[in-house]
Amino acid sequence: MDGKKQLQSVLQTSSSEMKPQANDVVHGQEYERRAQKLKEDVRIIFANAVDSVATFELIDSVNKLGLASDFDMEIKEALDTIASTKKKISSPEEDLYTTALRFRLFRQHGYEVSQDMFRGFMDEKTGLFRENTHINIKEMLELLEASHLGLEGENILDVARDFLTATLKESISSLDSDLAKQVVHVLELPSQRRVQWFDVKWHINSYEKDIHMNSSLLELAKLHFNIVQAVLQKDLRESSRWWRSLGLTENLSFARDRLAESFMCSVGLAFEPEYTCLRKWLTKVVILILIIDDVYDVYGTLEELKHFTNAVNRSALQNITAENFQYKIGLNILLILNFWVGFFLVLT
Repeated sequence: MDGKKQLQSVLQTSSSEMKPQANDVVHGQEYERRAQKLKEDVRIIFANAVDSVATFELIDSVNKLGLASDFDMEIKEALDTIASTKKKISSPEEDLYTTALRFRLFRQHGYEVSQDMFRGFMDEKTGLFRENTHINIKEMLELLEASHLGLEGENILDVARDFLTATLKESISSLDSDLAKQVVHVLELPSQRRVQWFDVKWHINSYEKDIHMNSSLLELAKLHFNIVQAVLQKDLRESSRWWRSLGLTENLSFARDRLAESFMCSVGLAFEPEYTCLRKWLTKVVILILIIDDVYDVYGTLEELKHFTNAVNRSALQNITAENFQYKIGLNILLILNFWVGFFLVLT
């Protein structure tokens, strides 16, 4: 059985199998060693990038493939170097694609950059692109992504976004299927507004079809994706065991059973394997907040909720009688949430 099939067998483990098997541990160590080797290969690619365009494209690919946290230092050093040597306006030999990519990456990573770098491609009288400016689909997509990072009052980016959105919508029918999918993906929602981890698999599939793709980076992205998914599945199994042990679904039949959705919220905030503890705590907070929401929206009458709210405000359990069992549970949940919030404030 090859490595890929072995990892798939691990990922397909039944949720009832809570204890890790010895083979799983061995395979996990093998994947980690392979991942470390591939990371070193990618660091060499960073060091050997021939120019700023190659560096920008590498940084962009690393970000989209969900690998940015593994190359924070390399990304910062590369952008610092380019920022210190490059002017903040486009040079005559720089095409629109490179300018838009540079603008987007600088702004995403917190560097000061101005929309003025696009003025060289604009007609000052009309505020539109110059008639002799030929823009291909690749440049359109990159500039559209960059335009969504515009600040209030940056009119050049506003004009570009409106123009490109209309132009790309008209061009979809004439494009090949792969390019059309990329256009539709960007038009549906810019990358800046997407939850990164939920978009990684799409970018892996897209990068695999890129004729300029790097095999080491692609393999690392796939391996990293599977490793993270295995960690997330383990976290979800443990959260599910905690949720079932509480027995709230039996005692509060009116409440939504939204463990999976609550867990996905935590994944959207922090998907990296090292944030397991954060994901578990956040999942607990979200799902318990949903129960309190259901107490107010679904279960309680107006008078009952007034009594419940007064008890919460006084934080007095004795004000909830034994007959109001669901409300006693609800108040306990609020007190637990209050403790957790205080706990995290102390930690931070």
